[in-house]
Amino acid sequence: MDAAAEIRKSATSSRLLSLDVFRGLAIAGMVLVNNPGTWSSIYWPLRHAEWHGWTPTDLIFPFFLFIVGVSITLALAPRVHAGGDDRALVRKIFKRSVIIFALGLFLNGFPFFDLAEIRIPGVLQRIAICYLAASLLFLKVKDWRAQALIAVCLLLVYWVLMTTVPVPGYGAGDLGKEGNLAAYIDRWLLGRHIWKGGKVFDPEGLLSTVPAISTTLAGVLTGRWLGTSRTQLEKARGMLFAGACAVALGWAWHILFPINKSLWTSSYVVFTAGAALLLLALCYWLVDIKGKRAWASPFVIFGVNALALFVFSGLLGRLMGIIKVPRGDGTSMALQPYIYQNLFASWASPPNASLLYAVTYVMFWLLMMWLLYRKNILIKV
Repeated sequence: MDAAAEIRKSATSSRLLSLDVFRGLAIAGMVLVNNPGTWSSIYWPLRHAEWHGWTPTDLIFPFFLFIVGVSITLALAPRVHAGGDDRALVRKIFKRSVIIFALGLFLNGFPFFDLAEIRIPGVLQRIAICYLAASLLFLKVKDWRAQALIAVCLLLVYWVLMTTVPVPGYGAGDLGKEGNLAAYIDRWLLGRHIWKGGKVFDPEGLLSTVPAISTTLAGVLTGRWLGTSRTQLEKARGMLFAGACAVALGWAWHILFPINKSLWTSSYVVFTAGAALLLLALCYWLVDIKGKRAWASPFVIFGVNALALFVFSGLLGRLMGIIKVPRGDGTSMALQPYIYQNLFASWASPPNASLLYAVTYVMFWLLMMWLLYRKNILIKV
């Protein structure tokens, strides 16, 4: 079945096509920003903020966690309503979380697997923990108000911890790269097993995963809203209103607790959840209400195999950094910079060449995912 046929099928089923499109947008953005031609020349929207503040790139990961939360509700709600053995479902949730976490560790170690310094946190590891926590909360805490209260309490507790607990040598309330509480805990507990690029902090560290659970719970609550009996237009308007309010609240909170992706601050959670609501509302209105689906095919293809795309694109990126290509002067160069310099940098300016390489990489993976899609191969865990 091709993407167009899947779109036609979804139009007459209960499948929320706009969520697949949103997921596809998020994972395509993640692949794009993770694979520039050169890290030394990137347009600012494709960079993370240096520290406090945000760029469009800083929206991608929380969008993905938000989508995980929506998917939890859409997947688990029918089973909860049908009754049955919760223990079997809990075992399945734990198994899936362990597999996703293990895939993250594999990506961190590939290809040399230096166990003495392998990074333990990571993108997939955070997704696994947030998926586990949010799924169990959805199963065990039935009232949406209680779920919302838990999400808010996690944000408030994190805010208090980060601004009042003193860090040895830095005191309380230091939100710099080295002196903040989250970074101190990561260095203390994980030692050399943190992100080498951060040196003194890890953007997917232990303590900062706590507010990331709230990001996922925001998606869970949105999924519950989408599952109500309200009309589609009412649902879209509700998401639009809630999103606008959350963006405003997160921006106001920024004054007291700065928006910061690496620290996953409480203001960042509220701000990005609001932005996710706005974008999902737009996709929902365009795709599920207005039926404008022609543009969505590539993102459906990406969205239904998002985990496979993230893992495979990461593995290929690593391989292209270690495979050597001989040059005419007797030296050799890694395959990735060789392709970049000869096919892109040889004729385009550095920022444009870097962007074109990244776009080409995304298009290559669109072709690979389309080959899986046309064979109806969906890789899930």
